[in-house]
Amino acid sequence: MDPTVKKFFEDWVTTHNDAVFDLYTDEMRRARRAHLLLGLPDAYGRGRLIGDYRRVALFGVDTLIEGKRRDKNRIGVDSEDELKLRFEVSEQIRSLERLKAMAKMYGFDIGRAAENASEAIQWVYFAYLACVKENDGAAISLGRVDAFFDVYIERDLKSGVLDESGAQELIDNFVLKLRLVRHLRPKSYDAIFAGDPIWATCCLGGMRLNGHEPLVTKTSWRFLQTLANMSPAPEPNMTVLWSDRLPESFKKFACAISIASSSIQFISDDLLREAFQSSDVGISCCVSGMELGHTMQYFGARCNLPKLLCYAINGGRDEITGDRVAPPLFHDIPDGVLDYNDVTKRFYAYLEWLAELYVKTMNVIHFSHDRFAYESLFFALMDTECERLMAFGIAGLSVIADSLSAIKYAKVEVIRDEQTGLSVGFDIDGEFPTFGNDDDRVDEIAAEVVERFIGFLRNTPAHRGSTHTLSILTITSNVMYGEATGATPDGREKGVAFAPGANPMHNRDRSGALCSLNSVAKVPYAACRDGISNTFSIAAPSLGKTKKSQVLNLIAMLDGYFDRGAQHLNVNCVDRSVLVDAMAHPDKYPTLTIRVSGYAVNFIRLSRAHQEEVIARTFHDTL
Repeated sequence: MDPTVKKFFEDWVTTHNDAVFDLYTDEMRRARRAHLLLGLPDAYGRGRLIGDYRRVALFGVDTLIEGKRRDKNRIGVDSEDELKLRFEVSEQIRSLERLKAMAKMYGFDIGRAAENASEAIQWVYFAYLACVKENDGAAISLGRVDAFFDVYIERDLKSGVLDESGAQELIDNFVLKLRLVRHLRPKSYDAIFAGDPIWATCCLGGMRLNGHEPLVTKTSWRFLQTLANMSPAPEPNMTVLWSDRLPESFKKFACAISIASSSIQFISDDLLREAFQSSDVGISCCVSGMELGHTMQYFGARCNLPKLLCYAINGGRDEITGDRVAPPLFHDIPDGVLDYNDVTKRFYAYLEWLAELYVKTMNVIHFSHDRFAYESLFFALMDTECERLMAFGIAGLSVIADSLSAIKYAKVEVIRDEQTGLSVGFDIDGEFPTFGNDDDRVDEIAAEVVERFIGFLRNTPAHRGSTHTLSILTITSNVMYGEATGATPDGREKGVAFAPGANPMHNRDRSGALCSLNSVAKVPYAACRDGISNTFSIAAPSLGKTKKSQVLNLIAMLDGYFDRGAQHLNVNCVDRSVLVDAMAHPDKYPTLTIRVSGYAVNFIRLSRAHQEEVIARTFHDTL
C-alpha cells in the first residue's frame, strides 16, 4: 500500500474497527480474547444485508431517488433517532447517484426502468456490483431474482427478440459475473470463513403465500442448469426453497443437479412463509431468512457454548489459560461424580450472564458500523423504515447436548490439573445417548438450550429496537472454535473441532441418516429464526442403485425432513475416498465443490486443517 494512503487512514480516518475497540468494555475484551464470543464483525464488514436489487430494474434509479427524497422530507428533526435516520437517507440518495454514474461509465442509463430481459439482468447486476464495491461484508447475498427475470424473458420470447438459447446465455453470463467477485480479505478472515466465500446466495423456487401455487419458473431451471453448463462452483450459493408442493419435475431436476454437483442447499419454504408472512423471502449468507426490501439484519457471529460449560465447571475461569473471564457465580464444584442438576444450574446462570454481555457487545459493534461503515447503497435499496433483526449464534450445540447427556446418564468426573485446579479432561463411566440418533433424551436437551438462550438474549434490548434472532451455524470456523476450547464432558479432547452448525458430532450419529436428520429437525425454528444449519454427506450409491432411484430417494428424504419442521439441509453426494484423493492430488479436481456449513466451497482451496475436518465428518452409508 502507498505509504501516504496508509498514513492518512491511520492518522486521520476513524474506522469501524477503531470505534469498536474504543467502546469495548474490559469484560467484552476478555470474552473476545478467550474465544467465548467468536468471529465478531468488529474487524471486517458485517455483511448479511440484501439490497432489493430488482428495484433498480423495475423503477429505475431516478424514481428511487425521488422516493428517498420524499421519505427524507417526512422525517422530523425532533429526536436523535430522527436526525440519524435523516442523515442516513441523505447518504442513501448520494449512493444512488453514484450508482447511476457508475453505470453511465459503461454506457448505460439506469436512471430509467429496464425495458427488456437483457437490461433487467444488467440493471440488477449493476446494483449488486455497486454494493460489493461499496462494502466488503462477509456475506453479500443476491436474494431471489428467478421469477423477476422470468417476466422479462417470457415477454422477449413471445415478441421474438429472444430465443431459448439466448435466454439461457443471459443467465449463464449473469452467474459467471457473480462467480468472479472477489474481496481483499485479511488472513485472519480465512480462519473464520474458509475458501473465500462471498455468499451471493441465490434463492430459487418456493411457493406463493397461500402455499398452493409454486413460484417455480423456467428461469429457476435456467439457474440450476448453469451448474451443468459451466461446471459446479461455490458461487452463487444456489438455494432451493423447498416445499412438498413444488412441481415434481422441478424437484427431480434440482435433486439430480444436487447429486451431480454437491453445490445446492435446501431450505424449508413453508417455515419461511409462516415466519415472515410473505412469499418474497430471501436467504442472507447461509440460512438467515428476511423479507426482501423490508427486513435487514445486524450480523452477530456466535458464542462458544462448550467453553461456557467449561467456565461453569471451573468457576468462571478459562479452562486453558486460567484467566478470570466470567464472574465467580458459585462455589467450586465438589470432587466426585458431577451432578446433573448442579451443573445445569451453574451452566444456565452463566448462559444468562453471557446473553447480556453478548447483546451489549453487538450493540457496540453495530453502533460503530452504522456510524463509520454505513452501507448506504444497501439501505437505499430497502424501505427507509425497515424491520431490523439482530442475529446471534451458537457454536457447538451438539457438544453441549452430548456433554450434558453424559453428565445426566453416565458417571462423569472431572480430571483437574494439580497445580491450577483447572479441568484438563473427564473420566466417563457408562453409556449415554448422543445427539443425532433420534433419541429424545438428548435431543430435548439441545432444544432446551436454544430455547432458554433466546429467552435470555431477549432480556437485553438490541440496537435500534432490533428483534433478537438466533442461529445454529458455524461456517467453517468450527475448526478454530474447537482449537480454542478445552476438553468437554462428552469425551471430546482439547482442541478437537466442533461439529459444524447443528450437526451431530463426527461419527456419533450411528443409527443411520434418517435418525440423524430427525434429531436436527427437533431443534425448534421458533427459537432459532436466524436458521439451523445441517450438512449431510452420503455417497450417491448409498442413496440408490440407479440414478433414478437416487433422485427419488433424495426427494422423499427432503420431503420427510422438512415435514418434521427442519429448516435447512446441505447435501453432499461424494465419496470420502474422492476427498482424500483430492487432498493428495488437487490438480485432478479443479472444480470439486462441496457443501460446508451453509455455503459451498472449492475443496482444494480449503486449508489442510479444514480439509481434514470435512473428511472426519459422518459420511452415511445407509438411509
